[in-house]
Amino acid sequence: MSVRDLILVVGGLFLIWKATTEIHEALEGAEGHAAAGGATATMGAVLFQIVLLDIVFSLDSVLTAVGMADDIPVMIAAVVIAVVVMLFASGPISRFVHEHPTVKMLALSFLLLIGVTLIADGAGLHVPKGYIYAAMGFSVFVEALNLTARRRREGKAVALHPTFVKDDPGTASG
Repeated sequence: MSVRDLILVVGGLFLIWKATTEIHEALEGAEGHAAAGGATATMGAVLFQIVLLDIVFSLDSVLTAVGMADDIPVMIAAVVIAVVVMLFASGPISRFVHEHPTVKMLALSFLLLIGVTLIADGAGLHVPKGYIYAAMGFSVFVEALNLTARRRREGKAVALHPTFVKDDPGTASG
């Protein structure tokens, strides 16, 4: 096992753990928070997770770029730009996902899929990216249809329990 394989496996395990934890907290609500000790996310912890996830997601591309390109400063700049864009885009995306809980579940299921794919790649089992993109694209298409239908019905979407206390817009105390 190479260092690259080890990083992919550890990153995949992290994604599976994180997605599973988020799904559990979203579905269990207050009971899930009480069992976890009532911890709340800090800005630093959230930023660290965003940067860590960005690194894990882009690792395969970075390793490919290292093998194909000779200009290290360009590769470093690309990774830094990707992290900065992700930091700025995280706010609007977070608001959209909070307003549409089914999108949150879909995104968390994508994290599970990507985590399993990273573990498989780390174990030497190559999963063609086209299969992953096709599955994700189809899921996004179906969810877009569901969002459009829900908007037309003007019905209320399914409400999940807030993951973090600050996510609950209905209460000031959590």
